[in-house]
Amino acid sequence: MSDASAAAHPITDRVREALAISLRGCDELLPEADWARKLARSQATGTPLRIKFGMDPTAPDLHFGHTVVLNKMRQLQELGHVVIPLIGDFTTTIGDPSGRNSTRPPLTREQIEAYAKTYFDQVGLVIDLARAEVRWNSEWSDPLGARGMIQLAAKYTVARMMERDDFSKRLREGTPISVHEFLYPLMQGYDSVALKSDLELGGTDQKFNLLVGRHLQQEWGQEPQCILTMPLLEGLDGVEKMSKSNGNYIGITEPANTMFAKVLSISDTLMWRWFTLLSFRPEAEIAALKAEVEAGRNPKDAKVMLAKELTTRFHGAAAADAAEVDFHNRAAGGVPDVIPEVSLADAPLPIGAVLKQAGLAPSTSEALRLVEQGGVRVEGGVVSDKGLKLGAGTYVVQVGKRKFARVTLGG
Repeated sequence: MSDASAAAHPITDRVREALAISLRGCDELLPEADWARKLARSQATGTPLRIKFGMDPTAPDLHFGHTVVLNKMRQLQELGHVVIPLIGDFTTTIGDPSGRNSTRPPLTREQIEAYAKTYFDQVGLVIDLARAEVRWNSEWSDPLGARGMIQLAAKYTVARMMERDDFSKRLREGTPISVHEFLYPLMQGYDSVALKSDLELGGTDQKFNLLVGRHLQQEWGQEPQCILTMPLLEGLDGVEKMSKSNGNYIGITEPANTMFAKVLSISDTLMWRWFTLLSFRPEAEIAALKAEVEAGRNPKDAKVMLAKELTTRFHGAAAADAAEVDFHNRAAGGVPDVIPEVSLADAPLPIGAVLKQAGLAPSTSEALRLVEQGGVRVEGGVVSDKGLKLGAGTYVVQVGKRKFARVTLGG
């Protein structure tokens, strides 16, 4: 962008505010100065910017960790820009090698279409799909053909591709790399060319792919997009990234009562990280709330506010109110005044191990059977996931109607 262009579109207070919203919670915004100039130009000309976020439909459900980037997209949509949720129906047939130590198995077309429908339904709980430009990358990838694919591959070198950490690591370890995996970042980058995107969003694990998009746009004579990466959200255990395989997740379609109780189960420290990445409260309001807690206010008050906000987002205010009442009723009326206190050194710890070591179940297998039957509660919420891991902190754990323990992990 030229100096003359920058002078023609000054950085106003409104632009600084938009830049602050862009930066909130993000890991990197590259190049930040270019994004500020794009925002200034957009404000001066009244032309909204085009903001892309690609999603490969590789699983049927979304959890809170997936919404971190979607939340940023919503914030930018509310500034008046065009957000483009891009369904990677073509790239999914290749398989994203990001963070992989082996080749990702491709999905069938039927699986992709079924997962994509679920994605649309759930993404619409975060952003306004009626005001979004929903696209599928098969629109331009299928017509590219063999000749176009070869011409695209000529725009990038093998040396640059091997700068990617997961590729170079697999090569060093002698782990196979299929040639088609090199096509994934190229096709994701070509999406940016096709959409003429001004900004691409992604997790920190997507940085390489996003930078390929900048390179290819320059090769096609376009103004290169800026890239904004968001951190990976720690799950309920406060240690590992949120994922179903780690058993530390909250699905955005889980029942309201379960969602509310799970948020209440996170540690006081993790709560502030979640406020930054998941809440839409102004940063000044969060900072004031944190100061009150540090001055002596019960941190549970803040945690209830976070649980109420997130449950409202996915289930509505009435359901969130009911979940709060249910939680407090169970906490107040269902727990005896005196219950055993148990301290376990390890954290995070799988729920089966927690129940066994706390003396609430005779064995891990019996503990998991109790979970399957819906007979286990943590902080008043029914545990439905046998893979759940509890992080450091103190929890009231209930088995059946009469067995209770106040369990401290990592203590």
